[in-house]
Amino acid sequence: MTAAGRRVLVGRIVGLYGVQGWIKLESWTEPRTQIFKYQPWLLTSAPGGETEIKGIKGRPQGKGLIAQLPGIDDREAAAALIGQDIYVSRELLPPPGKDEYYWVDLEGLEVVTTENVVLGRVSHLFATGANDVVVVRDGERERLVPFVQGTYVRSVDLSGGRMVVDWDPEF
Repeated sequence: MTAAGRRVLVGRIVGLYGVQGWIKLESWTEPRTQIFKYQPWLLTSAPGGETEIKGIKGRPQGKGLIAQLPGIDDREAAAALIGQDIYVSRELLPPPGKDEYYWVDLEGLEVVTTENVVLGRVSHLFATGANDVVVVRDGERERLVPFVQGTYVRSVDLSGGRMVVDWDPEF
């Protein structure tokens, strides 16, 4: 999938605020209020429903964030949105800095060792606190490779669709 077609998870609707349809948000943008600058939002709910929302207004409130979505003007309508994930198009985000990557851009890359042994493709990444971890799958097995540039991750070629790692294929 091209960067233009990719979506990035930036937050989640976690609660209600007041009686006029305002919602509480959890934002994973930095700074957290940046979520309001990335629009439209794509709200997703199980089982695969998706709604595009434009014209969101929001602000910090206490330790959290609150937002008002167009067309949602009462508590009952807002309650139906709790738990929905907030995605935005990847192309709305600023370019990453040197040697920085958005996780969504790494997903799907072929992963090979420094000896050119194919380990599989990047399924996804997750944070551990110490460092991020790349989950590499080849259909038969799953490998967890620390995303530590220079030590384990030797190079990332987004245009070539490849990541080179210093990793034992047996591990």
